[in-house]
Amino acid sequence: MVDPELIARILGTLTVVVGIAVCLGYGLWRFLALALSAARAAFRADPPGGTDRRIVPYTGPEPARPAYWAGQMWRDAGFAGRAAALTVRYLLTRHWLGEVVRRRLLRGRNGRTGRLAKSGLGRLLLRLLAPGTALAAVLSALLASVLLAGVALFFAGQLVLVALGALAAVAGMRTAERLWKLALGIRMKCPYPGCYRSFPLAVHLCPVCGAAHRELRPGGFGALRHVCRCGKGLPSTLMTGRRLTARCPHCYRGLPPAVGTTRVVHLPLIGGTSAGKTMLLAAVLDGLRSWSHRSGLTVEYASPDDLREAGTLGRELNRTGWALKTQGGQPRALMLLVGHGRRRRLLYLYDPMGESLRDADSTRDQGYLAHADGVLLVTDVLAAPVVRRALHAGDTERAEAARPADLGPVETYAGFTGELQGLGGRRKRLPVAAVVTKRDALDRLDSLPRPTEPVEAWLAEIGLDELVRALGHDFAAARYWVVSARAATGAGALDTEQRRAAEPVLWLLSRTGLRVGRLARARQDAQAAQEAQNARDRRDPQVAHTEEGSNTP
Repeated sequence: MVDPELIARILGTLTVVVGIAVCLGYGLWRFLALALSAARAAFRADPPGGTDRRIVPYTGPEPARPAYWAGQMWRDAGFAGRAAALTVRYLLTRHWLGEVVRRRLLRGRNGRTGRLAKSGLGRLLLRLLAPGTALAAVLSALLASVLLAGVALFFAGQLVLVALGALAAVAGMRTAERLWKLALGIRMKCPYPGCYRSFPLAVHLCPVCGAAHRELRPGGFGALRHVCRCGKGLPSTLMTGRRLTARCPHCYRGLPPAVGTTRVVHLPLIGGTSAGKTMLLAAVLDGLRSWSHRSGLTVEYASPDDLREAGTLGRELNRTGWALKTQGGQPRALMLLVGHGRRRRLLYLYDPMGESLRDADSTRDQGYLAHADGVLLVTDVLAAPVVRRALHAGDTERAEAARPADLGPVETYAGFTGELQGLGGRRKRLPVAAVVTKRDALDRLDSLPRPTEPVEAWLAEIGLDELVRALGHDFAAARYWVVSARAATGAGALDTEQRRAAEPVLWLLSRTGLRVGRLARARQDAQAAQEAQNARDRRDPQVAHTEEGSNTP
């Protein structure tokens, strides 16, 4: 009699043996191969023109595509993991258990081809293999899941390393650019009235589609470059070639290309109405060009608007001999690129109305004063009451013809100096260049001593010692010049007077590290030598005449 228990043990052993053999010999590797193939396919993009549901369109304000490592990489990894898991599930439930075991083997059909066995014995053997095949499918699914989980953990670790490497590159690039700007003293500030605000990063325009990128720096949109929505790659740092049209992020007005790459020097011209600020500004522009022809100084306008503004001012001076009165509330900076050797400075020159610095409220509106790196104090001594009282009758008419300012230099200085400290808090660290204007008129006055060096001593002599003491006390450094802007501008300008007019700006630039201070010193040394020679000629005119007339080398 057949023992049912023995038969059950034989069938159980056969099932286990078949299950293990099929699992290790075929099933496990089939599960792994198909799952890994599905995971790999999840990383392939659909053909061009197709709709890939894995790609989530970016709808934020920045017109750039997020970096792959910042978002899409994790979505693709999730899709790959789900694809592998779904493949294992499909193979187990639908293919092996559903199709191979239930629909084929249990019905006496070949598990691979689905053909019905020809004999009863063959159909019986196939039915006996069905439990082992089912066990093989379950074992293969379990082992494949364990191995795939290990692969997923290893791959996730690789993705984390990639993300950490990208974040380290972002942090490194940002730090390098920040340190580079710090070392060069680059601070970005808007030059336009009504704004004058600082900003860490300008708005950059795509050269292809004109889209405005507000975050064009290493970050979630890319470490070395960003890809615009039009497909154009844009460098994300200055070190990788970010040279694009820029705008202020606050007022959205255009910025010169040098903003962000060159240290900016802010120099306001401070003086009363009709003190000669605009005339001095024109003389400074001509003087800087004159210095560029005689030395290694380089000067160029920062933008076409600056060139146009300077040209308009020059034409007005050539036509009338006078500069028009400054109009408007807040001035736009006239921007120049001034260089010497390997160093350059982006010079912001502000020419405000004299009325805008007359009281505390209007001075507070001059936001550019908070960024000042120095002050050009335009001093019209003819407007000082103490000087006017010293003039005789004839000199009074000559002084009136020179159009004196509405306020004296002491009153003008007192009106803005306190607010300057309040706006910037750096007055004690700033240099001031005090420029006495209208020297041509001063030289014709018999009531006053002629302007001579040192200018501060001459100012004290004519009664403005209070101004000299205040400047020496309130600022880190003070130097003095006396110039004739009329002699330095227009068709009949004198080169020597042009260069003298530019010396205050050169001195202030030298305080920022631009090595141009020796240019002014060279002119002063030459002038001192010439004055010494003139003094010797006056003492011995006969010798001077002989030397002048001699052709002997």
